[in-house]
Amino acid sequence: MEYRRLEAAENADISSRILFEDNHILVFNKAIGEIVQGDKTGDECLAETLKAFIAQRDGKPGKVFLGIPHRLDRPVSGIVIFAKTSKALSRLTEMFRTGDVHKTYWALCCDTPEKESGELINWLTRNEKMNKSFIVKPGTSGAKEARLLYRLIGRTDRYFLLEVKLLTGRHHQIRCQLSGMGCVIKGDLKYGAPRSNPDGGICLHSREIKFVHPVHKDEVDIIAPPPASWKGIRDFL
Repeated sequence: MEYRRLEAAENADISSRILFEDNHILVFNKAIGEIVQGDKTGDECLAETLKAFIAQRDGKPGKVFLGIPHRLDRPVSGIVIFAKTSKALSRLTEMFRTGDVHKTYWALCCDTPEKESGELINWLTRNEKMNKSFIVKPGTSGAKEARLLYRLIGRTDRYFLLEVKLLTGRHHQIRCQLSGMGCVIKGDLKYGAPRSNPDGGICLHSREIKFVHPVHKDEVDIIAPPPASWKGIRDFL
């Protein structure tokens, strides 16, 4: 998949996309097409880009530590948390594992849900070769339970904006479950969208994240604006 930057200014200034930073964590608004961690493509990953930025900004002579407690799919935009210390990394990793980090997404869908709000409970299996998840019958070998809450928060004559709160963290969970109820995410060819988006991404955005700071123990609540390519978003709100 080729990712094209339609809005050059969106990536021009790394500092403008830092949503929160202290000595322990850095919260960043990832753009469509950026990869959080290096993969087989060999493309520069966001972690390395941010390390270089921090080294230059702070005048650090040695290596910059930046741990990755969670990831966001390449075609998805929004909030990513990085750990600046090993203590923060171990604690954040455990918080994500136990569900103590609360994530809210926006999904721009091609169809309206039958019910305007509800909970989806499905069992998913992951096909590694296809890099895709499938809904299967409960009790299927290797399947994992996936749960999320959704509600319709806006609409135009063509698209529908869903707010999604994840209750579990499965591979492609939102994409698979919304597609399973007939609400394919705009641009998501893998899960049934009729056409791709011009930027190669999908209209799924990590909108808000809430957690207790892993070191200071303060409540942290962060919201990320959607990509500039989500033209007409004000029509929904």
